[in-house]
Amino acid sequence: MIETLQKDALALLQTLITTQSFSKEEEPTAEILSNWLIERGVEVKRDLNNVWATNKYFAESKPTILLNSHHDTVKPNQAYTRDPFEAKIEGDKLYGLGSNDAGGCLVGLLSTFVYFYDKKELKYNFVMAATAEEEISGENGIAYMQNIMPKIDVAIVGEPTLLDLAIAEKGLVVFDGKVTGTPGHAAHIPNHQNPIFKALKDLEWINSYKFPKVSDFLGEVKMTVSQINAGAQHNVVPSELTFVVDCRVTDQYTNAEIAEIIAVNTECEVIPRSLRLNSSSLDPNHELVKAGIALGKKTYGSPTLSDQCRLTCQSVKLGPGDSLRSHSADEFIYVKEVYDGVSFYIDLLSKVV
Repeated sequence: MIETLQKDALALLQTLITTQSFSKEEEPTAEILSNWLIERGVEVKRDLNNVWATNKYFAESKPTILLNSHHDTVKPNQAYTRDPFEAKIEGDKLYGLGSNDAGGCLVGLLSTFVYFYDKKELKYNFVMAATAEEEISGENGIAYMQNIMPKIDVAIVGEPTLLDLAIAEKGLVVFDGKVTGTPGHAAHIPNHQNPIFKALKDLEWINSYKFPKVSDFLGEVKMTVSQINAGAQHNVVPSELTFVVDCRVTDQYTNAEIAEIIAVNTECEVIPRSLRLNSSSLDPNHELVKAGIALGKKTYGSPTLSDQCRLTCQSVKLGPGDSLRSHSADEFIYVKEVYDGVSFYIDLLSKVV
């Protein structure tokens, strides 16, 4: 059965690649995924462009594992040298947009869900969710689905990790800073309300501050001033300076706590754009982690965002493919990685259910 699932997974991935599914435009791939599951006897549900299902013998008395990955893609960049929608296999590689991020993971999780779908006496329930808008952290993907799906106890989020277990993931807060001053002619007496100089103290604090709590897997919270803007003419002191701070948050802090620490320690206006992209993690002693280690896999902390940041339960990021290939020109995944993803997901979950 596993060999059949592997071959079907590869064929499904090729079909998905040939079907455009940019964020917010995923309806065609949602239809493909729905039909694929229905053909395999699964009772499918559809909400917006999200396709989901529960295992046949779902029981509310049992804890539930969510299997989640996304079927939207970014738009191909201008450096592509081949048709991003061709889904061509050359040698041991399958090329195409979304093949690595995160098509291989998605078809692996779908195949795994089908494998367990009609099995009785499982320790856990399964929910499979192929969701939309991951690439833009949109509101109509996994965030929307959390209020529709049954209560989830732990999630496997399919993203390319070389099948190692990312048991922690940094969150993100982007802050907009503004310093106001007094405009004036540059040739006149010194202007002590020049916003450029008023900003220096806060910018230096942002650059040098060390958050005291350090994560075992994610290290330190990292703040980076990534944009700054002030002035339009050489002879005019500007009325304001604006800047942007990119803050990568570990599992030791909530985004709200980070915002409070920054507010207390700065004099200028520093406003978070959003507090919704939180850090996420899975207890290193969770049986899923132990099962992965027993299968020879490593654990690590991931600096990149995924749909984990929108989940309210514990989660692990795990899947075939390599994160370094994501969003690259001429994106590809190895055929063997697709096959290995199916077998590894099944092996992992067989140890816990």
